[in-house]
Amino acid sequence: MIDTKKIWLNGEMVDHDNAKVHVLSHAMHYGSSFFEGIRAYKTEKGTAIFRLDEHIDRLSKFPAY
Repeated sequence: MIDTKKIWLNGEMVDHDNAKVHVLSHAMHYGSSFFEGIRAYKTEKGTAIFRLDEHIDRLSKFPAY
């Protein structure tokens, strides 16, 4: 059960119970909401990857199919 009253949807906060996704949503059919970008930046100390540990931790929780 979700214990929240509001959720961010399409640029605004809406009531959780009213947050609906259209049946023809690309994310629903092709899973595009699963993909994640990992950003890397050039710095004075070389290339730095933004929040790499958090990305790896989150992605490692998905099962390999």
